[in-house]
Amino acid sequence: MIVEGQAQRTIWVDRDGWSVNIIDQTRLPHRFEVVTLRTLEQAAHAIQAMLVRGAPLIGATAAYGVCLAMRQDFGDAALGNACDRLLSTRPTAVNLRWAIDEMLAALYTVPKAGRVEAAYARAAEIADADVETCRQIGVHGLPLIEQAAAVHPGRAVNILTHCNAGWLATVDWGTATAPIYMAHEAGIPVHVWVDETRPRNQGASLTAWELGQHGVPHTLIADNAGGHLMQHGLVDLCIVGTDRTTATGDVANKIGTYLKALAATDNGVPFYVALPSTTIDWRLENGFDIPIEQRSGEELSHVTGRTKWGESVTVRITPKETPVRNDAFDVTPARLVSGLITERGVAEASREGLVALFPEHG
Repeated sequence: MIVEGQAQRTIWVDRDGWSVNIIDQTRLPHRFEVVTLRTLEQAAHAIQAMLVRGAPLIGATAAYGVCLAMRQDFGDAALGNACDRLLSTRPTAVNLRWAIDEMLAALYTVPKAGRVEAAYARAAEIADADVETCRQIGVHGLPLIEQAAAVHPGRAVNILTHCNAGWLATVDWGTATAPIYMAHEAGIPVHVWVDETRPRNQGASLTAWELGQHGVPHTLIADNAGGHLMQHGLVDLCIVGTDRTTATGDVANKIGTYLKALAATDNGVPFYVALPSTTIDWRLENGFDIPIEQRSGEELSHVTGRTKWGESVTVRITPKETPVRNDAFDVTPARLVSGLITERGVAEASREGLVALFPEHG
């Protein structure tokens, strides 16, 4: 995707050939800052503190975290400890475990002296594969936007999204945004309603920023405005992402997604979920078995912004004594999902629909 007119990935190996660069997403939208990771612990911190976030990018960062660990110690014990540390950072996104399993499979059979080189090679493959996967999600999701454009000729297709399932959540292209970027580049007029996405405001700070960088028309809205817009015919379709999807099509995504799906169903608005197949947890049948991450209450009780003097400050917005519960995700049942946009096509949100596209998991 584009940043200040230049193509940019979200994670890449530095010119020294081994340290790993990421975009510190906690600094956006006011500062574009690159952080260099040189140790396992720095990679783990980047995931846990959400310098990087989004299931696919978490997986890619974890893969490179294993690389950095192997530079320090390429023994079996160190490999196991590194994987355990990375797995402990974020419990909901299944791509994290998938990437770790891929790295283990690539390294355990390699002579220890060759593990560093093998680790970087496999991590690069994971990153490149994510780019192509997201591009294919765009290819398969584009016809849905084309269909909406045909129904309403002469005006922009209004798409509502939630949180950031964009380029910043992946290595490139994004999941929910990939069809939007492709439609924009194909000359189809699109307009995106961007949920602010409390409590971390990933819509306001990340999705709005990247859409603006790429020149896609968009408008920021309050989280609770989506249903109102749907009632007034101002939303043609919803496209969101997911951090984990069950084998039966239930999806866990940023808190508030379920409410958007309910509103979409009530108003006859198609509600699509875009995901790479690495986000599917084939072991789970029921979405309510997905572990839901509980995050710090300060994400809800405090807000960070920029003053008119250009200073970034964090302030409390709640009474000091008020307790906070901060569930990071909710579960949208498959019955509320119009379709799952994957790298192999659009699947019905069901076991049968997913297995039709991924028969190897039948």
